[in-house]
Amino acid sequence: MKYIVVLGDGMADEPIDALSGMTPLQYAKIPVMDELAGRGELGMVKTVPDSMKPGSDVANLSVLGYDPLTNYSGRSPLEALSVGVQMKPDDVIFRCNLVTLTEAEPYEEKTIIDHSAGEISTEDADILMDAVRRAFNSEEFQFYTGTSYRHITVWSGGSVVEMIPPHDHLGQVIGQFLPEEQAFRDMMQKSFDILNNHPLNLQRAAQGKNKANSLWFWGAGTKPALGSFREKTGLKGTVISAVDLLKGIAVGAGMAAPAVEGANGGLHTNYEGKAQAAVRALLEEGQDFVYVHVEAPDEMGHQGSADNKVLSIEYLDSRVIAPIKEAMDASKEAYRMLILPDHPTPVRLRTHTADPVPYILYDSTRQQKKLSRYSEQEAAATGIFVPEGYRLMERFLELEETNNG
Repeated sequence: MKYIVVLGDGMADEPIDALSGMTPLQYAKIPVMDELAGRGELGMVKTVPDSMKPGSDVANLSVLGYDPLTNYSGRSPLEALSVGVQMKPDDVIFRCNLVTLTEAEPYEEKTIIDHSAGEISTEDADILMDAVRRAFNSEEFQFYTGTSYRHITVWSGGSVVEMIPPHDHLGQVIGQFLPEEQAFRDMMQKSFDILNNHPLNLQRAAQGKNKANSLWFWGAGTKPALGSFREKTGLKGTVISAVDLLKGIAVGAGMAAPAVEGANGGLHTNYEGKAQAAVRALLEEGQDFVYVHVEAPDEMGHQGSADNKVLSIEYLDSRVIAPIKEAMDASKEAYRMLILPDHPTPVRLRTHTADPVPYILYDSTRQQKKLSRYSEQEAAATGIFVPEGYRLMERFLELEETNNG
C-alpha cells in the first residue's frame, strides 16, 4: 500500500458574492477531486487547536500526524532547518519577509502593499539579502536567504518576542504593527533606506514589479525537535513543496525533501513537476508515503483574488491530482490518497482562520460509488468530523471504520 497526501494550502474559504455565492472549491471545475469524494470518505477535520494561531506551521504538523500542542516550537525554526541553519539552544529564529511598503511617508506611516514583494524570485531576493547581510550581520544577528520572499534571521542569545505577520495587515499603516524590540524596529527602518533605491529594486519598478523595499520580522521560535516520521509510522516518506516551512518539517521528521525545478510557491509553479516527483518517489525510489504541498491557493487568498484562487484549485486538480491518480492506477499498486487544505484562507479576510476544513480519504481498494462534490458544505453534511487534526493521519494510515466525531 502506498500513501499520498495532497495538500492545497489555504484552499478552504467562505461563500463569495463574485462567485455566485459559492466558495472557490464549489465554483472550481475539479472533476478528479469530485470523483474521489464520491468514491471515498468525505468529512471535516479541525487542524488547528483552539489555543493556537492558525498558521501553516501548526496546521501542517497536524496533518502529518504531529500533535502541535506538544511538537510545536515556532514556525521560523522549521524553515531554518530547510536552509541548513545550524541552531544553538539559545538561538531564537525569526521569519524575515521582503515586503513592499509605500515610499513617500515616514517609516511608521507607510502602508504595507504586498507581503511577498510581487512573489519575488529567489535569485532577486538573494541579491537584496546580500545587501542586508552586509549591513546587519553580526555576532548577535545573522541573516540567511530562503525561498522567494521568505528568509531567516537568527538572534543569538535572544528571546522569543511576539511579532505580527505582515500578511494579516495588507493595505494598513504599519506603525501599530511594528515590533516593540528596538533592535528589530531599527533594522526594519534602516532596511528601507538600503533596499528602496537598490539598483535591483529600481529595475523592478521600471518593469512594473513591486519593490522589495523593507524587511519584516515575525514568527519567532526556538530549535525544534520532531520525532522521526518513519519511527512513528513505519513508512519511508517524502515531502514535495516549494516552501521552506514544509521542507524544514521534512528535515526535522527525517523525510526526504527533493527540489523540484520551477516550483516557487506561486500561482504559476511547476505543478506537473511536483506530480512527477511524487510518482517517482513512490514507484521508482521505494518510498511508502508522499506529501505534496501546493502553496498557490493560500497565496491567492492572501492577495484577495477569488478568480486566481479558483484557478489555483483547478490547477491542483488537473495538473497534480489527476496525473498522480493516473500513474498510480496504471501501476496497479494499491494506494490511499488524502486531499485537504491545512486551514482556510478566506479571500474576504486575506488571512488564515482556524475553522475546520474538508477532507477526502480515498482507498483504491475500497471504492464506493456515489455522486458527490468536494466542498466545505458537502463535507460538513456527511457528519464525519475529526476534532483533533493530528489523529486524521492515524485514520488515513489505518482506514478506521469508526467515526472520530
